Amino acid sequence: MSEVTTGVMTHQRLLDLLALEGARFRVISHEAVGKCEAVSEIRGTALGQGAKALVCKVKGNGVNQHVLAILPADQQADLSRLATFLGGLRASLASPAEVDALTGCVFGAIPPFSFHPQLKLVADPLLFERYSEIAFNAGVLDKSIILNTDDYLRIAQPEQVEFRRTA
Repeated sequence: MSEVTTGVMTHQRLLDLLALEGARFRVISHEAVGKCEAVSEIRGTALGQGAKALVCKVKGNGVNQHVLAILPADQQADLSRLATFLGGLRASLASPAEVDALTGCVFGAIPPFSFHPQLKLVADPLLFERYSEIAFNAGVLDKSIILNTDDYLRIAQPEQVEFRRTA
């Protein structure tokens, strides 16, 4: 399957899930952009509402875990904090091939939902503390979803882990 086809499948699966669960959301079609700042401007949302999704690999201490780590788009990840929380020694970003295999999406289009049994979902709680809605690319680069924060937490049930960089 091509990257376009798998992304579209992820997009439809996400829409089906949100509809089935009675989520409060809206879909926005826009130019295909991969940068958080540009897409938040197009969406008309604050940068901090954006749910940035990082596919990571945590290793060491007997841990070998892929993680979908979600944080506000205006924050930077501290991968060593993420690794420590999960009991590992180090964490790194996954390769494009691993991202495709685990999410069916290209970088920049990954939604904050895990549909793969070997991809653990974690999210930094700051994403849910500042805004009543979160925004994210929905499996494809030219469509975004703006979703009620409480509905996201209820449906996705991410493990909440503080892993953003702090000063």
